Amino acid sequence: MRDIVLIAHNLRSCHNIGSLLRTAEGLGVTEVIITGYSPYPLLFDGSTDRRLPHIANKLHKQIQKTALGAETSQRWRQADDITAVLKQLSSDGYTLAAIEQSLTSTRLPDYRPPDKLALLVGREVEGVEAEVLAAMYAILEIPMYGSKESFNVVQAAAMALYHCRFA
Repeated sequence: MRDIVLIAHNLRSCHNIGSLLRTAEGLGVTEVIITGYSPYPLLFDGSTDRRLPHIANKLHKQIQKTALGAETSQRWRQADDITAVLKQLSSDGYTLAAIEQSLTSTRLPDYRPPDKLALLVGREVEGVEAEVLAAMYAILEIPMYGSKESFNVVQAAAMALYHCRFA
């Protein structure tokens, strides 16, 4: 079975984070790494939460609405520094890929995923930062056929994860 890690980088929406956790759990993702300013659930691993308790609880409740329990059943962790996360994953043998529209992107249906894949989704409106894209081995684009220019980050992640799980 393919080893897939999902990186949720600089997402603002608690509901998107919760839905990503639920989607990842359903598709057998090894781990979700929540990075940058993305909100994250309460920490249950014994580590110290740096957030004020009322803020941490508020964010957790919002994430819980769409995660529906996946915040406890899906393995996840939070990390501020995306560069360190990418270096470690690369060092551990993961191929780094991002879902983004780019002049150099590969169409998702044409991509043959490796056995160890770290798939990154980024900012909902602005897209993944150029410096983060520069660290990727592959940039994957989901072909669009309607008048809209992009999918919601969770729908894009679901399509990509499904393809990478079963391709």
